[in-house]
Amino acid sequence: MSLPAGIDPSVPPSGPGCGDCDAVGGWWFHLRRCAQCGHIGCCDDSPAKHATAHAKSTGHPIIRSFEPGEAWFWNFDTSELYETGPDLAPPLSHPADQPTPGPAGRVPANWASTLG
Repeated sequence: MSLPAGIDPSVPPSGPGCGDCDAVGGWWFHLRRCAQCGHIGCCDDSPAKHATAHAKSTGHPIIRSFEPGEAWFWNFDTSELYETGPDLAPPLSHPADQPTPGPAGRVPANWASTLG
């Protein structure tokens, strides 16, 4: 079986959280993993929407949830949700002790009212 374009199961995730948020002291609601290069970005409910920005800037079309217990994929090119997909290099989610939203210490007390 061949893999769809945009998925490289050998590439590990770029880190335990959104590196783009970390670089500017931001926070995220949920995390997404680029299935092609492993970039971890924050979801579209997060203030910065780094996963979508990454997909647009790189042309990498497929993300996978980086949340514990979730295995779905999303294809930006076709707007399709896949309940499952190929196994990717571990780890498959952020650390279980990392809070959602996160990271600890950077989430504002009124975070729920900031989600769009």
